[in-house]
Parts: sequence; C-alpha cells; structure tokens
Amino acid sequence: MLTLPTFTANYGFMAHLPEVTPEAAKERITQALKAEGFGILTEIDVAATFHKKLDREYPPYFILGACNPELAWQALHVEPGIGLLLPCNVCVWAAPGGSGIGIAKPEAMFGIVANPALKGLVADASERLQRALTAAQRG
Repeated sequence: MLTLPTFTANYGFMAHLPEVTPEAAKERITQALKAEGFGILTEIDVAATFHKKLDREYPPYFILGACNPELAWQALHVEPGIGLLLPCNVCVWAAPGGSGIGIAKPEAMFGIVANPALKGLVADASERLQRALTAAQRG
C-alpha cells in the first residue's frame, strides 16, 4: 500500500498510530471525538475522489468534518462569520508502518478572527480535540 510520510505542522495536532490501518484509525478518532461531544458532519475519501475525478492513485486519506454543536452554537453567537471556519477538520492517512491523524488546531484556525470573546471557546475546543487524539492513540 502507498503511504504518506509522517510530518509535523504548527497548524495541527499530529499523531502516528503504528500498525493501525487508516480505516481503523478513522474509527478510533471518530469514537474518541464522540466521547468529547463532537460528531462527524462530513467525510471525504480523498483517494476515491482522486481516482474517480483524475484517474490517479493516492494512498488512503480521509478528511472528516467534526463539529461540537454546543461549541459551534456559542461561537456563532459571538462571531456570526465563524461558520467560514467550521467544522474542525480531522485528517487520517496511510503512513509508514501505520496511520497518521491530524486535527486542525483551533488556535490556528480562529486566530485570524482576533475576537477576544472566542478565547475560552477556542481553549475548550483545543483541549477536547487533544484529548480525543490521545484517546485514539491509545486505542
């Protein structure tokens, strides 16, 4: 199976899950996010899309649109345009020896808004997402 390299990014929380398939990693992070109050609103199978639209092969790669309805409700009341940055993107991909999971850091995403009233919500979302990533790593 083709894989993508592991990497780090200042815009996301990253984890490598050794000996875990992308499909199993996707299930792990979905369940871990659910435990933190997030649901998956969208799922994009990037490899399937590239195959269908471009007739090109790509390693397994999924983009999940995760949303915590309570946090989204609060954020939209503070900053109505924040919907442009929702939902939180979570990526799962085939990495050497296992899978990678990346979650967009709320601080990076919402930092461009510069509304101090969002600070507590951003911190709450960030803590929940980090806990979910840690839980997914544990299995």
